[in-house]
Amino acid sequence: MRCVSEHPDLPDFTRLRASDADRERVARVLHQAMGEGRLTVAEVDERLQQVYAAKTIGELEPITRDLPGHELAVPAAPPMPVPAATGLPVGPRIGGTPTSSVAVAVMSGAVRKGPWVVPETFKAVAVMGGVELDLTDARFAAPDVTIQVFALMGGVEITVPPDVTVDVRGFAFMGGFDNSVHQGGPPGSPVVHITGFALMGGVDISPTEPGRRRPEVEG
Repeated sequence: MRCVSEHPDLPDFTRLRASDADRERVARVLHQAMGEGRLTVAEVDERLQQVYAAKTIGELEPITRDLPGHELAVPAAPPMPVPAATGLPVGPRIGGTPTSSVAVAVMSGAVRKGPWVVPETFKAVAVMGGVELDLTDARFAAPDVTIQVFALMGGVEITVPPDVTVDVRGFAFMGGFDNSVHQGGPPGSPVVHITGFALMGGVDISPTEPGRRRPEVEG
């Protein structure tokens, strides 16, 4: 069946309990089929009895399988985690309360790493100092977030895991934005826009080291 899980280690979606909304979607497909002459009144009545007696998604799916639009009648299985090429597991990334909105290093250092939540806009300021932002274990308050960088005779290092997409649009004068992340994340992954200005300073965007495993973050 369409929504049978292909991942034996994960719960079978067809065994989930059906809701009233699930049943009503199937009923609408049946009534439309009767209006188009695909089913008789007796056939619709018989199938409606099955609809309202169904307890699970798997029991609802066969009722409309021979009708146009059947794929819309029953909700699709939720997307499964996709293992990254480096061995890092892809888990929930979006959601949570931001834990920090700025990192400032003036002739010193500032670090954000481990499990933390990146806000929609995060500011990193390095003035003759260094800022390290490690996104390997991070979650994101929104699907799209922006990291605004200002580096004056200082440096900002940003580490990006394989299930996150980066978009670098910074400008440098007598400095540089060095992006060595060449592969985007899977569909639906968070997008991090990196903008800002580096004056006699540098911004380095690099991928998480291969083989480093990110622990799952509770949602």
